[in-house]
Amino acid sequence: MASVKTFIRNTPAGSLRDYFNTTGITLPTPVNWDEPEPAIIEPLLQAVDNMDDTARAQVVADAERVSKMADDAGQVALFSVTEDRDHLEQLANGHDRALWLFLNRHDAFQRAEEVRFTDERRRGRSWDGFQGRAGCTVQKDALSLDAFRDALRQQFGTQNIHVDVFERVRPTFDGEDCRLIQVVVYREGLPDSLLAFDGGKLVRRAYRPVFEAAMTYEPDTGVIEVVARDRESRAQMAKSLARDLLGFEFGGDKVPFRRFDLSVLLAPFDFPTDIEDGIELVEVRQLRLMPLDKVTRRVVLECLAKEDATIWQMAEEEFGATSPLRTGWVVTQAKIVIKFHPKGGARWGRTLPLTITMPHGCNLKDRTREEQLIGEKYLRRWGLLVDEPELVED
Repeated sequence: MASVKTFIRNTPAGSLRDYFNTTGITLPTPVNWDEPEPAIIEPLLQAVDNMDDTARAQVVADAERVSKMADDAGQVALFSVTEDRDHLEQLANGHDRALWLFLNRHDAFQRAEEVRFTDERRRGRSWDGFQGRAGCTVQKDALSLDAFRDALRQQFGTQNIHVDVFERVRPTFDGEDCRLIQVVVYREGLPDSLLAFDGGKLVRRAYRPVFEAAMTYEPDTGVIEVVARDRESRAQMAKSLARDLLGFEFGGDKVPFRRFDLSVLLAPFDFPTDIEDGIELVEVRQLRLMPLDKVTRRVVLECLAKEDATIWQMAEEEFGATSPLRTGWVVTQAKIVIKFHPKGGARWGRTLPLTITMPHGCNLKDRTREEQLIGEKYLRRWGLLVDEPELVED
């Protein structure tokens, strides 16, 4: 019930009343919605706890969906698909905005969930990017969509395919929104079974799982991105999208992986930043190095948060002329912490820890969208994120 408590404690009382009125879920004990908001919370939590199993399960499921879209990443996804931006901005907080869209624009809410699914997996293990043709118009007529669905049915060997095509935006690190067309695919998988109780007796029930995949097309660049669990399926899905909905023959050229170059960290670096981003300081906490002539060995230099010296000063004090930062070693991994100034009355500012591993790895994709934008902006400015050089594989 933790998600229900979070949902009720963070959502304005008026919006909670709208939720129960709109969904038709009856509270087993009355709640006086005219009471001051703090006086409503405990009686409402008790009322939910006293519901029958079916009603309580529905509240739990709805609360989990709404609460998941109330954080920074969820809010970016909500604003990326809705035409009600002005109204959402006037609402109290993330829970209030997510619930309003859930109740009043449920299709948009579901698309926001799909956007989050896609963007959280972007540039991860489930992702591939392909270079397509720029400036295409996505065909949404029945004939084109039928051809696309038929291609997917043949590819995955199932008749049960659901396709949703919609427009959205994605923020970029320079502050502009790039326009995207997103295509979401739900397909039925092979038969499976699970354990369940039937009248108190444990039984095994057969079912067919449903798998989600997503594609985006960026008209300005022609890039097609695919998020799908099976690596082998991604190129074929991009080919079907290009042929049936975009009108060109797919060449199969992949978008190059972003590459990182950590050589700048072999010497002291001052990490320039812009005042408006509120960054207090940037620290290198750890460097992992490899000798060029013995690629099976590693050395790790680490400065903990309470250390007064920089990692370069520590290396000089401990090793002097034999420091691996001087003598033919290459940095294969770095752990960097970006510290922000406190906001409002906070005593401490938030931190953004980044782990970069040569040549392609970075945990930035696991951060919130705001942190991704800040991180990518400065990784490029500092020369850590590059596009061309062939770097050492760690």
